[in-house]
Amino acid sequence: MEIFHNANYDFIRWRWHAITLSLLVVIAGAVLMMMRGLPLGIDFSGGTSLVVRFSQPVTLDKVRDAMAPLGGEAVVQQFGDASENRLLIRLPQQEGVEEGTALEQGSQRAEQALKSAGLPSFEVDSREIVGPVIGADLQRRGIYAVLTSLAAITIYIGFRFRFSFAVGAIVATLHDVLVTLAFLMFFGYDISLNVVAAILTITGYSVNDTIVIFDRVRENLRSRRRDPLSQIVNQSVNQTLGRTIITAGTTFLSVLALYLFGGEALEGFAFTMLVGVISGTYSTVFIASAIAIILSQQKGGRPQAAAAPSGEASERPGRKQRRARAS
Repeated sequence: MEIFHNANYDFIRWRWHAITLSLLVVIAGAVLMMMRGLPLGIDFSGGTSLVVRFSQPVTLDKVRDAMAPLGGEAVVQQFGDASENRLLIRLPQQEGVEEGTALEQGSQRAEQALKSAGLPSFEVDSREIVGPVIGADLQRRGIYAVLTSLAAITIYIGFRFRFSFAVGAIVATLHDVLVTLAFLMFFGYDISLNVVAAILTITGYSVNDTIVIFDRVRENLRSRRRDPLSQIVNQSVNQTLGRTIITAGTTFLSVLALYLFGGEALEGFAFTMLVGVISGTYSTVFIASAIAIILSQQKGGRPQAAAAPSGEASERPGRKQRRARAS
């Protein structure tokens, strides 16, 4: 831990490089999303999901061919270790199909199609059926939850800090959400309720780290009003670096264990958290502070005056006038 004792790394120097890297990742994820569409899981899109265990190895193409007569574009993926011969089969919700027994019939039709294709014997380990109305409602609620959390964070930071700091924190939080979605696209994970829960956790985690640094910036501004804001922010990041790395490191190791040993049901949640912890630490150090500095400098005048607490800044002219009259 000696590398964090009296750290003096020039993080602000690399702010434009960090912003460029983040933009490249977000743009790449957006392009991939436009090409493939948003990968909504069964929770949001509705339909049937089966986990099938075959007695013998079977190729994905044969299973896809067996699902072709059912209509729609079936998604067939390896589930778990290849030696277990388990496949995940997702069938989209058919238009005009009512909820209830019709959905259960869709699952039965999928099992019957596998039997009719002459594939090895199999057992259905799990079955998940979500109707179109429930899927649309869950999708709407998930969007509302994310937007509400971001709005509440904006109000809180805007009240506790000045506007430029609030914008920096919100940009960093949006950065973490977009980068996480990009990596979900890169690695082929669907957006499920577990993933939405992980994204909401990431927003709170990222903002918590950012507030710690902004609190230190506010303390340093009181004793170093004449120094440039960029220098004060860089010093504040270095002073809290040990805390940031320890918090991120312990969280990362815990989530990594969950990803490796938590099973298939928690894999999407754990992967989202892994990306979010790394992105949240990165954005706290590089993105949030950089945006706060850029906005403060664009207000005009001296950067340190724009960032100093308003009550203390207003006292300085009066002190100068009293010293001038005394002389």
